[in-house]
Amino acid sequence: MVGLKPSDVPPPLGVKMASAGAAACIADMVTFPLDTAKVRLQIQGEKAVEAAKNIRYRGVFGTISTMIRTEGPRSLYNGLVAGLQRQVCFASVRIGLYDNVRDFYTGGKDNPGVLVRILAGCTTGAMAVSFAQPTDVVKVRFQAQMNLDGVARRYNGTMQAYKHIFQNEGFRGLWKGTLPNITRNALVNCTELVTYDLIKEAILKHKLMSDNLPCHFVSAFGAGFVTTVIASPVDVVKTRYMNSPPGQYKSAINCAWTMLTKEGPTAFYKG
Repeated sequence: MVGLKPSDVPPPLGVKMASAGAAACIADMVTFPLDTAKVRLQIQGEKAVEAAKNIRYRGVFGTISTMIRTEGPRSLYNGLVAGLQRQVCFASVRIGLYDNVRDFYTGGKDNPGVLVRILAGCTTGAMAVSFAQPTDVVKVRFQAQMNLDGVARRYNGTMQAYKHIFQNEGFRGLWKGTLPNITRNALVNCTELVTYDLIKEAILKHKLMSDNLPCHFVSAFGAGFVTTVIASPVDVVKTRYMNSPPGQYKSAINCAWTMLTKEGPTAFYKG
């Protein structure tokens, strides 16, 4: 474009979506063992098969160590294919469409407020969850699947898992847990943005730090901690409900109630 530097030209929507999906896939490959450990911790306490009754997970790194010892290092990447499919579907929509949705709400005005950013984040998040939910269901079920002698494998491959779930549970099985997933996403969006701004504002107000990288890091760390505390109960319910076979729970609310009555409130903070 005449009179514009290359950096001044916003990338096309397709480029933004592809970049977001590719970046998310790279990050997912690095952090996937941590996510698998989180899933194993979250479902611990449910009815276990006989061969796995003596296996107990303790902490994220303890879980990783136990999985390597009992199932081999490849178990840490159970469900990676579905995980990458999820990132392509989720991040490309969640991040790639964010600027467009934000500008739609503001009418193209600069410097949108916190509420507009939260609304845009929740909107694109809900769209992304609805689009990517089948990949999330398959990913979680593979991560929960144990590779042990004497334990029957629930699924043997990613595409076979999609087919099996559809044949046995229908479309509702593939989109199982969509509502708690959207709820979790909304909680994360709202809490992260608001808490980050509040912590940063308090730091600057009391002159504890100047507005620089360390201040942003502390604010982001605090926001992440608060977000985890608030969103963890919904995340655990989401994971258990998506992983559950037909008939185990009547609904996500029933899943939460079962956890509370059988395992107590600490079950909501597993993982």
